[in-house]
Amino acid sequence: MLEKILYTDSGTGKTQEMLQVLMDLPVIKKANLNILHVVPPQITSDAIAAKWEEGGKLIAAILDSLKIDPTQVSTMLRQGDPKDTVCKVADEINADLIIMGSRGLQRLEAILKQSVSQYVFQLSNHPMLLVRDDVYVKKIKRVMVALDKSPAAEYALDLALYLLRDYQEAELILARVNPDIKPELLPLSKEEMENNPIVSEAAIKAKQKGIPYRCAVTGGRPAKQICELAEEFNVDLLLLGSPDRRPSIAKALPDLDRLLGTSLSDYIRVKANCPVLMVRKEGL
Repeated sequence: MLEKILYTDSGTGKTQEMLQVLMDLPVIKKANLNILHVVPPQITSDAIAAKWEEGGKLIAAILDSLKIDPTQVSTMLRQGDPKDTVCKVADEINADLIIMGSRGLQRLEAILKQSVSQYVFQLSNHPMLLVRDDVYVKKIKRVMVALDKSPAAEYALDLALYLLRDYQEAELILARVNPDIKPELLPLSKEEMENNPIVSEAAIKAKQKGIPYRCAVTGGRPAKQICELAEEFNVDLLLLGSPDRRPSIAKALPDLDRLLGTSLSDYIRVKANCPVLMVRKEGL
């Protein structure tokens, strides 16, 4: 399920911390890790050489910090536009997961400042783990998955269960936000939450895998409430199902409505106080 991981690093942000934390998970240790650093186009040959050397040192430092079998690591140093290069390499290796940093830019700002992570998230078919520069990366003890009726959310649950396989130190939070629940009925009792049809099905899967879990069911605006639940439970990693958002007519161009921040995924990637794994699978 996660056989090939593409890790991109510009030398800033919290991505290295996140990668080291992920290495505690047995399934991540077994995956093939591809480390990519992209050297942007330079004006002079001297500048190109300097950036190339800088990129090589960065990759060497990452390898030095990881406790992983060298045969499971591939390194790539590419020159080009970072946004296009990440998408291209992810397709080349058929990555099961892209890990990259994010400045958490909102709406139009993401377009005007040419956000690499937002561009890749918009145009790539691959799941992405976004690590904002301002979040605190912690050892993974609480993983939350946002549940709804969509195939993407079901895949997010399956991926969460896969990540926690053979890892005894984490608890799974099964979160369901139903906007149809009337405010006067909140808060729900533990029994009411566990009997929620979507949550109860997810709980059965968690029990079968022997993974400890808690249920969290509430009402309100899904995007806002998911972020609030992540904060309430002090979540270390949030998984969110995100369907293919590329426009069907022009898949080579970003969907401006989505880039402007109108989707649940855009709200959560900016507002959540933890790393967010946006789960998507081609065909969902």
